[in-house]
Amino acid sequence: MARTILSNKRFNLTLNRLSHQIVENYPSLDDVRFIGIQEKGVIMAERIAQRLTQLYRKKVHIGKLDITFYRDDFRTREKPLKASSTDIDFEVEGKNIVLIDDVLYTGRSVHAGISAILDFGRPETIELMCMIDRRFNRHFPIKADYAGFTVDAVDEAYVRVEWENVEGEDRVLLLSAKEVRNK
Repeated sequence: MARTILSNKRFNLTLNRLSHQIVENYPSLDDVRFIGIQEKGVIMAERIAQRLTQLYRKKVHIGKLDITFYRDDFRTREKPLKASSTDIDFEVEGKNIVLIDDVLYTGRSVHAGISAILDFGRPETIELMCMIDRRFNRHFPIKADYAGFTVDAVDEAYVRVEWENVEGEDRVLLLSAKEVRNK
């Protein structure tokens, strides 16, 4: 049975906290760009951008990044991968990039995201924001600069971030591997 580890109310409080952490670190967003990793990192980036637009009262630059062919395992998958679009309509060179994904687990997606960003130029900095930091089982030495919630779960467990505009409710679930296979 799936267990809710972040309910709707706490989920939105977490997004607010992450947004305020950006405000604390950046008095202006002039040199800050937000890039969401397709697909759910983009949803999170858009939700963070909505909050930051209200707080700063100015446009927040967000981009969408597909990492499909930057992943080190894209050739080893059983099913063919379906690439999403990349839409980065701003300069990356010399900017402070906040790379956003919903779950940080092994670090492979983030590693691929960093590689993809570098094809657009050399940023001043790259920071990582995630809703959930699984903390254990990193394959790369990657750490979130902004993490909504930390989950210590065994490898067989699966953490799923659900978004209101996609799954009908904002929440984070902890599922067993068996539950994931049956869906």
